[in-house]
Amino acid sequence: MQTIQHWINGAYASPADSRHADVTNPATGKVSGRVALASAAVVNEAVAAAADAFPAWRDTSLARRVQILFNFRELLNARKGELAAIITSEHGKVLDDALGEVSRGQEVVEFACGIPHLLKGGYTENASTKVDVHSIRQPVGPVAIISPFNFPAMVPMWFFPVAIATGNTVVVKPSEKDPTAVNWVAELWKEAGLPDGVFNVVHGDKEAVDTLLEHPEIKSVSFVGSTPIAKYVYEKGTAAGKRVQALGGAKNHMIVLPDADLDLAADAAVSAGYGSAGERCMAISALVAVGGIADELVAKIAERTRTLRIGDGLRGTDMGPLVTKAHREKVAGYIEAGEASGATVVLDGRQVKADAEGDGFFLGPTLFDNVTPDMSVYTDEIFGPVLSVVRTETYDEALALINANPYGNGTAIFTNDGGAARRFENEVEVGMVGINVPIPVPMAYYSFGGWKNSLFGDSHAHGAEGVHFFTRGKVVTTRWLDPSHGGLNLGFPQNA
Repeated sequence: MQTIQHWINGAYASPADSRHADVTNPATGKVSGRVALASAAVVNEAVAAAADAFPAWRDTSLARRVQILFNFRELLNARKGELAAIITSEHGKVLDDALGEVSRGQEVVEFACGIPHLLKGGYTENASTKVDVHSIRQPVGPVAIISPFNFPAMVPMWFFPVAIATGNTVVVKPSEKDPTAVNWVAELWKEAGLPDGVFNVVHGDKEAVDTLLEHPEIKSVSFVGSTPIAKYVYEKGTAAGKRVQALGGAKNHMIVLPDADLDLAADAAVSAGYGSAGERCMAISALVAVGGIADELVAKIAERTRTLRIGDGLRGTDMGPLVTKAHREKVAGYIEAGEASGATVVLDGRQVKADAEGDGFFLGPTLFDNVTPDMSVYTDEIFGPVLSVVRTETYDEALALINANPYGNGTAIFTNDGGAARRFENEVEVGMVGINVPIPVPMAYYSFGGWKNSLFGDSHAHGAEGVHFFTRGKVVTTRWLDPSHGGLNLGFPQNA
């Protein structure tokens, strides 16, 4: 059986760890490998490699850094099918979705290829008499990236291209549920010419995470995961003096106004609610039907959902399994709770018949109607293929639901009224807003991140905020004295 090892200083580490975890193919339920779980000593070894590599990488010219980034981009583009297949085999999402994940991550690589322009400082001549001032941005040092299971390639790529391009060295701790994708990326970096020690991978659980959060050589931490863990990472990391961007959970609402194109809205609700089996932090899980459109809209959603093929992601299906058996049972428990609390079960995913071999972790799309804000299917982030329809009479009621929610990651409104859309984008208290766009994930040159309990820290991922997160500003004031200068002046400079 394959043993998935750590990648440290440009090579796979020797199998010294005594603890391992099973890696499973969610479509078959079969164990496909074992992943080493790093001890503190192994994490320290990876951090030491990153720290040793940092001075030389920091001083590597921008031209050379960008050349390596372009090499990496070309290799990734040529071989992204390999990476997508790895993602499908360990996460379970269908192959087309996995290819989309890789492509969205590659956009950040391409953004980082323009880093020379983004690192330009400012210059002021004669800020004071014969005194010039200029600003520069410098890398922070070795950085840690702790990524989740739902996007094993894209989420790390939100961070490491910008971190590496700006001159930092990296230690990535991927999810132990689907660890192979980041190892594949590490090999690709080496092939692209990245010096050893600039990109390192450690696999593990809480012991590895805590070691990274406490290690004095780690200067910043980038995290994506559930809100309770994001808060823990933020508090523990900042207490250790580190910069932290910790992206947490979500409960994303989609408002449909009475004037909306209901066919478009139904297509969007199915795609955004059930894509990747709902295991997206940007998935739509609460649909708010305003006015008298709910009956028609629910019928259209149900009609479309019944056409979806559920099964192994390598068989051309529309939706794959959930990532683990335990997670599948957790989501099924929410369906039971929703039914018990009085929500109308329009479609029950527990009755799914999947196109797959073995005993995979399948749960079909579930649609609830007449959901109320006190039900757990509404209040909790389920992270599965469960879509809840809430009915309101007015736009104001719908907006109040969203703004009262403790999460603020993504939201959407479907309407043909430009005034209503403009009002919504102004009034809604959410970080990423879609207007007739159900999953408003921004392009790489903007930044990704939510408000409220969906983000701990001040900086969002990638874009200009990502560049600032992985660099520190420095301002230099310069005076070169000409030969005629002389004499003493004990007065305070007057900037004249």
